[in-house]
Amino acid sequence: MDSHNQTAITEFLLLGLSDDPDLQPILFGLFLFLYLVTVLGNLLIILAVSSNPHLHTPMYFFLSNLSFTDICFSTSTIPKMLVNLKRQNKAISYAGCLTQACFVLMFAGLENFLLAAMAYDRYVAICHPLSYTVIMNPCLCVALILVSLSISVGDALLHSLMILRLSFCTDLTIPHFFCELDQVLKLSCSDTLVNNILVYTVTTLLGGVPLIGILFSYIKIVSCLLRMPSSAGATSKAFSTCGSHLSVVSLFYGTAFGVNISSAIMDSSRMIAVASLMYTVVPPMMNPFIYSLRNRDIKEALKKFIRTFT
Repeated sequence: MDSHNQTAITEFLLLGLSDDPDLQPILFGLFLFLYLVTVLGNLLIILAVSSNPHLHTPMYFFLSNLSFTDICFSTSTIPKMLVNLKRQNKAISYAGCLTQACFVLMFAGLENFLLAAMAYDRYVAICHPLSYTVIMNPCLCVALILVSLSISVGDALLHSLMILRLSFCTDLTIPHFFCELDQVLKLSCSDTLVNNILVYTVTTLLGGVPLIGILFSYIKIVSCLLRMPSSAGATSKAFSTCGSHLSVVSLFYGTAFGVNISSAIMDSSRMIAVASLMYTVVPPMMNPFIYSLRNRDIKEALKKFIRTFT
């Protein structure tokens, strides 16, 4: 098969979700709506938290960072898809494709670490309430964000630099709506063994360690609640503070695992692209609804914030 060096590549082709011209306006309207809902919902969470002094706590500090990450995660994929749908042009430049893959990896990784930090925050709040303000001090919260960001950026840049060493075949079509790392690697004519080993190793470490941390935190929380004197009010309050976070964790990891399983059993690349919508579009859009519906403090803050502009 003919191949050429990556320096000669000018663009890839994103096949998207459908080739039917009649569906393009419908898809454009649908994803524009989903994107606007995602941005508006998460922006409201950020504004509500920042405008209410009672929410200037570690829990809501992490939540506002999660909302910002969700906005960036959606922005790294959906706007380019909307542009291609509007122009009926499937092209994305080589540099644009690598940049998109880098940002998707970075923000997905950052969300992973933020969910683990939020689980640790709930563990300290419930199991060590008297020491909560000492342990979860502002310096630690900022440090957790900076470390999470540094690891996520380093991971994304490492994968991007490893792609730069590859040569690509003449068929540069990606059966997806964004430049997913695995799909880009499949187009290479070079030996991608090192890249694949790196992908599986880093994904296992950076995905598995935070998940283990989340599970460990909730095991300790449940164990702590069981040792407490029976108090329906205290137990109910503890579970209410964890319910929203558990829902977000279940949505994020459930959709991610679902996509991995579907990619292993599905032969159709287009079906895999549809399945990938579940972790790139659905969690960032649903997270604000989950927190605003299940968390009384966020409800009140949102009502107060909206009243100031009405």
